[in-house]
Amino acid sequence: QLQLVESGGGVVQPGASLLLACATSGFTLAANAIGWYRQAPGKEREAVSCIEATTEGRDSSELKEGRFTTSRDNTKNVVYLQIDNLNPEDTAVYYCAAGRGLARCPLYGIYYWGQGTQVTVSS
Repeated sequence: QLQLVESGGGVVQPGASLLLACATSGFTLAANAIGWYRQAPGKEREAVSCIEATTEGRDSSELKEGRFTTSRDNTKNVVYLQIDNLNPEDTAVYYCAAGRGLARCPLYGIYYWGQGTQVTVSS
């Protein structure tokens, strides 16, 4: 069974950075795309980023999109989301997710979710 476990959230001040981690097991991470999502109270879940499967022989990859940097380390079965210059609007529960055998982004069908890690940005 595929499992995803998020960690790294916390309470930080505006302008700080956080590195969230998604530890995976039960599948070959290198062959699967992983998406990051977040959900604030009273709002629907929204997509943050998605990192695609790596090519054969490549152990890592990275995608930078503004303040968000998504990366993977297949040797450790971990996907990361670094958020720089956090602001209060980033406050949410952050989730990682995977499809069933999906190698590319976006994830059009999500079968597996982590339990989430809370990010709170306040002054």
